[in-house]
Parts: sequence; structure tokens; C-alpha cells
Amino acid sequence: MIAPSLLSADFARLADEVARVADADWLHVDVMDAHFVPNLTLGRPVVEAIQAVSPIPLDCHLMIEAPERWAPGYAEVGAGNVTVHAEACTGDPRDVASDIRAAGALAGLALKPGTPLERYEDVLRDFDTLLVMTVEPGFGGQAFMAEVLPKVRRARELVDTGHLRLLVEVDGGINADTIEQAAEAGADVFVAGSAVYGADDPARAIAALRAQATGAA
Repeated sequence: MIAPSLLSADFARLADEVARVADADWLHVDVMDAHFVPNLTLGRPVVEAIQAVSPIPLDCHLMIEAPERWAPGYAEVGAGNVTVHAEACTGDPRDVASDIRAAGALAGLALKPGTPLERYEDVLRDFDTLLVMTVEPGFGGQAFMAEVLPKVRRARELVDTGHLRLLVEVDGGINADTIEQAAEAGADVFVAGSAVYGADDPARAIAALRAQATGAA
């Protein structure tokens, strides 16, 4: 599955930019609060407006403090998947997952590059997606961190052996040069920003990335 990142789009033309990636599987929307990460993007009102015009499900990645307070609201406005950071949760992440699911969305847990997967293997039984960051969260356009791929391989192993039932998603530096590495490691969902929105033909870029990932998986 290919999830173009709206962070790489033209924010002055959001509705048009959403329409340009209608051939994708999900639309990845980064919500940043300038506290958990040193950047500020958009919030629930803008996500609700995007949801109203998006032809594909929204994949909301919340890089914010106190996600247990805010995450269910993104599900309530129609997001298909709402992901919170394990490092930002002040309580048990499973409680947040329960609230997100109750509000109608899939629940995702994100891990920074330096956060061990092992710490959350049991917690992830209550989640629908695992987002493995392949860059440090906060800014687009960073270089892919291949040293994180063992975490993806371990997650794939846990899914294949039945310990977990979720989609493994990768976010950061995904493009034509890196997507095959991530697919070989076992990722299911690939967040791609400039590789899609920086292309002359986003639909063709999405198709090419999907073909690369399918061939390498």
C-alpha cells in the first residue's frame, strides 16, 4: 500500500493536492504540535476539511503530546487510521487504541528510530498498524535510515508467526531507491512524500512505487 505524505504537498492548494493522489491507498497526514516534535503543521479542523474531499482513507500520524486526549477526535471526523507515538503516551497505549477504535478508526502505534520494538510487542496486540519511523520525526525530506530495518523484519516475523495481527508501515525517506529494501524487510504500507508529490505525474509515481514494493516483497 502506498500512502503519499501531504506534508510534501502545496498547502495553498490542499484540495487539489489530495485529488492528485487518488490512485494511492491511503493519504498520510502528519499532525505536529511543535512540542513532541519541533515543527507545527495542522490540526483537527484541517483534517476534517481534507476528509470531506479525499477520495481515499486518511492515515493520520499524530506527532503530538498527550495523544490520549486528542487522538479519538481524529477518528470522529472520519480518519481511517489514527497513529500515536508510543513515546508520547502518558499512560498505557492500549487505552488510546481502545478509544480510537471506539471512535471508528484503525489504531496505530508509531516508534521512533531509537525506540526498541521489544518493549511494545505485547502492547501491539491491541493495535491495527505499527508505524516504524525510518527517519527522526518532525520534518520531511530526510534520508532513509536503513539501520532501522531489523525492527521491520522483527515486526514481520511477529505477524507471520501469529503473535501480532497488524499492518507494518514505514515512514521516512521512502523513494525509488529505498522502497525495495523496506519491502524486502516486510513492510506493508509505504509513506512517500517528495517521491510522489515531487513527481511530474504523481499517479505514475504511485504505480511505479507499488510495483517496486510488490516485486521485492
